[in-house]
Amino acid sequence: MSELVGYVLSGLVTGAVFAVMASGLTLSYAATGVFNFAHGAVGFLAALVFFELNVGLGWPAWAAGPVAVGLFSPLLGHLLHRAMFRGLARAGETAQIVGTIGLTIALPALGLLAVDLVAEPLGLPRADATSLPHGLGPYPAVTYTLGGVRLDSDQLITFTFAVLAAAGLWAFMRHTPYGLRMRASVDRRRLATLRGIDADASSALAWTLGSALAGLAGVLAVSTLGLDSTAFTVMLFVSATAAVFGRLRSIPWTFAAGLGLGVVQNLVAGYADFAEDVTGLRTAVPVILLFAGLILLNRSGERVAGSAAEDAPPPDHLADLPPWRRRLPWAVALVALLAWTLTRPADDFWVGVVAQGLVLALIFCSFTVVTGIGGMVNLAQASFAAMAALTCGWAFSSGWPLPVAILLGVLGATAAGVLVALPALRLGGRILTLATLALALLADQVLFQVDAFSNGTIGWPLPALGLGLADTTDPRVRVVLLLALIGLVGLLVRNLERSASGRAILAVRSAPAAATTSGISAPRTKIMIFALASGIAGLGGVLFAISKGSVTATDLPAFAGFVWLAVVVLQGVRRIGGAVLGGLIAAVFPELLAGWHVSAHVGAILFGTGGMILARHPDGVLAQMAEARHRRRNRRARDPRTERAAARPEAPAREDAPVPVPVPVSVPVPVPVPVSVREDVPVPALSAPDALFTLENVVAGYGDVTVLRGVDLAVRPGEVVALLGANGAGKSTACAVAAGDLPATAGRVLLDGTDVTSWPAYRRARAGVLLAPEGRGVFPGLTVEENLRTWLDDPGPVYERLPQLARRRGLVAGALSGGEQQLLTLAPALVRPPRVLIADEPSLGLAPLVVGQVFEVFAELRERGVALLLVEEKATSVLEVADTVAFMRLGRITWAGPRTQVDGARLTAAYLGVS
Repeated sequence: MSELVGYVLSGLVTGAVFAVMASGLTLSYAATGVFNFAHGAVGFLAALVFFELNVGLGWPAWAAGPVAVGLFSPLLGHLLHRAMFRGLARAGETAQIVGTIGLTIALPALGLLAVDLVAEPLGLPRADATSLPHGLGPYPAVTYTLGGVRLDSDQLITFTFAVLAAAGLWAFMRHTPYGLRMRASVDRRRLATLRGIDADASSALAWTLGSALAGLAGVLAVSTLGLDSTAFTVMLFVSATAAVFGRLRSIPWTFAAGLGLGVVQNLVAGYADFAEDVTGLRTAVPVILLFAGLILLNRSGERVAGSAAEDAPPPDHLADLPPWRRRLPWAVALVALLAWTLTRPADDFWVGVVAQGLVLALIFCSFTVVTGIGGMVNLAQASFAAMAALTCGWAFSSGWPLPVAILLGVLGATAAGVLVALPALRLGGRILTLATLALALLADQVLFQVDAFSNGTIGWPLPALGLGLADTTDPRVRVVLLLALIGLVGLLVRNLERSASGRAILAVRSAPAAATTSGISAPRTKIMIFALASGIAGLGGVLFAISKGSVTATDLPAFAGFVWLAVVVLQGVRRIGGAVLGGLIAAVFPELLAGWHVSAHVGAILFGTGGMILARHPDGVLAQMAEARHRRRNRRARDPRTERAAARPEAPAREDAPVPVPVPVSVPVPVPVPVSVREDVPVPALSAPDALFTLENVVAGYGDVTVLRGVDLAVRPGEVVALLGANGAGKSTACAVAAGDLPATAGRVLLDGTDVTSWPAYRRARAGVLLAPEGRGVFPGLTVEENLRTWLDDPGPVYERLPQLARRRGLVAGALSGGEQQLLTLAPALVRPPRVLIADEPSLGLAPLVVGQVFEVFAELRERGVALLLVEEKATSVLEVADTVAFMRLGRITWAGPRTQVDGARLTAAYLGVS
């Protein structure tokens, strides 16, 4: 019995570290939507700082710990938010994943480089995996015996700090205004800004607290893990299991899952005798639980296989160039590479390095298929390459001819890709990313550890591939062969994009439901993508092993795919050229640094810096270069000297000369759309001298699409202005611009004479401009009480006025009826009236009785001096309370005047969208 209790208690201590790490991961993800793969790297840096202060400078643990956890880690989180995470929150999912992967590599390298630079002057110990750090408790640790169970002081301190951190975080999130703002920003970020909450500041606070928790986990675990950055990354993925069981939202459930994970891992290690027969199974328990949790718990909520809104393809800036101009740079580079390779002055060493880069480029082409075309982030590509290489080695050693062994290896990788595709049929986004990484780690820890398959640490020897007059022992032959294979893969990808299958892939990626209704099989499409990508990775893995002459289970680890994806995305994952460039950089750059005697940490730091670039340029280097070429052409097209030259008289052209066709330059210019207005319609006033809120000649839209084309509106205190028009006229866009939710590209927005055009939505809300958005302006995951507290300090007066809300104060707002939700949206305005209330379709989907209550609220607010701008489809209801009516058509105000001048013909024309 004491043995069981010992396993449970020691498991709780281990699980406490997982729980703290997972709680920080959950907090940052829930508040920002970015899954921070660099969370473990932050913990490593905190542990490094603690080690140098404690062991290097001799500080006591009680002083070094608070500095590392309470000062360094939060400051690092805040700096990372400002430098990177704030931009990544608005980038696509692939850029988010790759950006944080870059930090996973760069942050430990930056810390170790800093220690190397100051170690000698300050007399600090150099940190590495062999360092022996101390824990937060006394050194050496004091051992206690409790009921026959031995625990040391480090274990007790770890568990105590973990519980205190979890309890404090829960209390902060549930019982402080800051926690409420963070949870509101998570629930509906746009609505939070409309309620006066600075969502960016809430995100900064989340990253600060999340980094502090990562630092605490790192300091608590450093005495066990040592200063090994890879071990901290592994701890992150183990902790991700607990975060998944907490659905990446609930901190109490995440903490409980972390404790349970530590206990289960200990019990399996102590009692699962069957695990002794399967190498690596005991250490793979968290990975198995992670994959099971992803499959069982992810039934909804994640987007599948990309979306048009979040993962839109970049504009093709070279579309106006002829094909030969587009291909010329690559052709020149290919000719130069072949000329350098085939000439004798070329150094055999560097030719071999280039050949190694082209092998990686061939593997990287698989990312172009699965991520660039398919929109799915797969971190198992290194495992597919390893599967093919080991299968080929096993088959050749079993007596199969080398060509047949190569074919078996590629088929084995393809079969593995199909198996991995099965969970992809129901997963998407970052959940799929974690699932593929879990399978890759499972293959590393279990499958590739089977001696019959990997031949232990010896591996399988493989001969050179003979090609008639030469074989692949010559690096020049390998370069030519790999260039040919990459060219074939590029041709395959190009034909795939132009084929019916390629269009099906893009349809499934952009709109899975619409693709299914169009007769496209999403499961078959995803399986095809994974099979093709894994086959390409398998071919690259086989050639990698043949180039090396042998293959072992450790040559292509799962974490290699972690880095490979980042390398390709940095260059441009949608293009084969990005894969080629990424492979060459991955092979050549480290050798250059070594030749220049530059620390290897510098390369990792530069790589992490490249990951930060994705926050502003998510489409990679090649897209940036194409955009730069596009801008240069536009500048030349607008050059006055070019225009003067074009204006000079030319010699008369021959009658049979071809007529030159101008090439259009893609420069978005708002084009005014003529609006037919009757001559008897009065022109609306641009402004009113006593107006409280004014829109003056506002132009706005979405991207290159202009929606508002010079809108003028004025609302006085105590006045109701009804904005009417057909669907698509621009009414909701006008509301968004007025509230600051959408920026205006021209014109001004004035509040009591002050120009607020540049003010963000939260600042306008704090100044008294409140928008009740279309639909329901509530936070569905917060209770009624919490919804009211986002705008009011004391919701008591609301309960006195609306007792039906008082009876539901503890219920989450998402469970209310539509009418109750709309009343909850408007109720705060009755207690704390805004200066301007903008309501977009307030009666949408409501019963007539509730509509009457809503318009009674508007009437009361008008009596209290609030300026109201109402957008309504129910003209009869809004005209009963409106003082002024404005009709909108095609983004313009076509008529504005008193309600008494609105007749049936004018109303019918406005709603039918006719002149």
